[in-house]
Amino acid sequence: MNNLIYTLGRILAGLALFVTAANVNINCTFVAHQPKLPHGAERFRKNK
Repeated sequence: MNNLIYTLGRILAGLALFVTAANVNINCTFVAHQPKLPHGAERFRKNK
């Protein structure tokens, strides 16, 4: 059971990293809604 929780945690952390990196490089299509990025997410930006 402990091994399952550890494996799912690693998968979830990888997914969160992927979503954050993708979100930094995409602009929101709605003008009124541009959520603030987490602290430190600027380092994933491709064009600085």
